[in-house]
Amino acid sequence: MDRAYARLADWFEYLNEDCDYVKWSQYLHERLLSLGVSQGRGLDIGCGSGYFTRYFQRLGYDMTGFDVSAEMLSKAESLNCGRAKPQYVLADVRKLKIGGRADFAVAVNDCFNYIPARDIPAALRRVAAALKKGGAFLFDVSSEYKLRNIVGNNVFCEDREELAYMWFNRLFDDRVEMDVTLFVKEKDGRFSRGDERHVQYIHSEEFLRGELEKAGFVCLKTEGAFGSSQDKTRVNFIAKRA
Repeated sequence: MDRAYARLADWFEYLNEDCDYVKWSQYLHERLLSLGVSQGRGLDIGCGSGYFTRYFQRLGYDMTGFDVSAEMLSKAESLNCGRAKPQYVLADVRKLKIGGRADFAVAVNDCFNYIPARDIPAALRRVAAALKKGGAFLFDVSSEYKLRNIVGNNVFCEDREELAYMWFNRLFDDRVEMDVTLFVKEKDGRFSRGDERHVQYIHSEEFLRGELEKAGFVCLKTEGAFGSSQDKTRVNFIAKRA
């Protein structure tokens, strides 16, 4: 069993194309502008293959992407293009250190679901220490509702021309354990198999709000996907360092 994203890295953005990355990026940028962040240094924590890192770099921000997956960062580097290229660093948010302080940080698409509750305080303190006073912090989690009622104890499968996958989930009190099997079509027509394990932890909105305040943030608001007041699947946190 491979570690998370060892095999999925090459296919992550392709398999998540229905997430509407363009709309998601625009939503994040609108929220940053509303907080007065129109330029400066940005951190993309849990950047994966770097879609949002690249997006903000193209807008003129000075971006650095961080991730714990070497395979994801390798994919991100391969997707870099243009003259202004973001930097990518192998790092765990729970041990995050940067030189100087940034104007904003984002942690998008379940980054904090991969952190157990006992480590959330340390992760948030590290983010706070990396930001200037008043610096913006936008992050999200898959909601309790989504992980308990949509993802947990369910199986998802998909068969495409280039690959197929099976995704088996087991729900526990505080987490969902996910076993993913990926079959990738090789040049000779045969399929290679890869298996990896993911664990996503269930965090309540109240718990994360409380830990944000303890870490030195002001939580300005929470909202659903793309700012929706009706969406139950995602919780977006809009915060500033006090």
